[in-house]
Amino acid sequence: MGGEPQVVRELKRDELGRVELLDGPCGLLVRRVASGGRLPFSGAVARALAARERRALARLEGVRGVPRLAERADYARAPALDGSVPHEGQVLLRTWIEGRPLWAADELARDFFERLAELVGELHARGVCHNDLHKEPNVLVASDGTPAVVDFQLASVHPRRGRGFEVRCAEDRRHVEKHARRYRVATGIESAARAERGPRRSLTARLWMRCGKPLYNRFVRGFLTSETGESRRDPRGPWPRWTAPLGSPVREVRPREVRQ
Repeated sequence: MGGEPQVVRELKRDELGRVELLDGPCGLLVRRVASGGRLPFSGAVARALAARERRALARLEGVRGVPRLAERADYARAPALDGSVPHEGQVLLRTWIEGRPLWAADELARDFFERLAELVGELHARGVCHNDLHKEPNVLVASDGTPAVVDFQLASVHPRRGRGFEVRCAEDRRHVEKHARRYRVATGIESAARAERGPRRSLTARLWMRCGKPLYNRFVRGFLTSETGESRRDPRGPWPRWTAPLGSPVREVRPREVRQ
């Protein structure tokens, strides 16, 4: 597409703003508009979260499987679908990663979750913790089958590798392993008994699940309702089929070939 950038579609909208896909002279870009809503201070919260994402993406520049920051004034000022123009300081632009969210993928490479763990390890090596990997929409299966990670609003950047950093790293890894076990058990390549021996939640995570998450869920349902919602694969399926490991000749891998 040439000419002026235009909004192709709105990917998400909630009390903290909206996320849009734009097409223009330099191709597809994702625009986060931190506009806030009817809640007091929601605009300030939205801008703070956008700033967190900007810091994390800047630190992760060059990591494959992570969006890159983009600076394009024409995309930043392009009218939204309702004709409004974002104010300066509300916009974060990043590159678009072609692929499908984990919950919607119809096939996965046999080593997809190992590659995802490696990608998360690269984040940690740069001093960045994602902190929101429990959501399947934040994990993408790129068009070439490799993993990608998006939505760094809650990401934290750590100049020093202290106790807090290690705890958050462990939680990121636990969420990757949780996704891996869920998919492997559902497709019959790992037993439920073996899957139960996964890593235990940290004390912080256990306190969050017991006390913080119920309040958070009530807040989200009452005030931050998203028009698109946070999707998760139905336990009844359909589940993706397994294919050969990444980098190998394409061949479907059937469950009986990979039982352990």
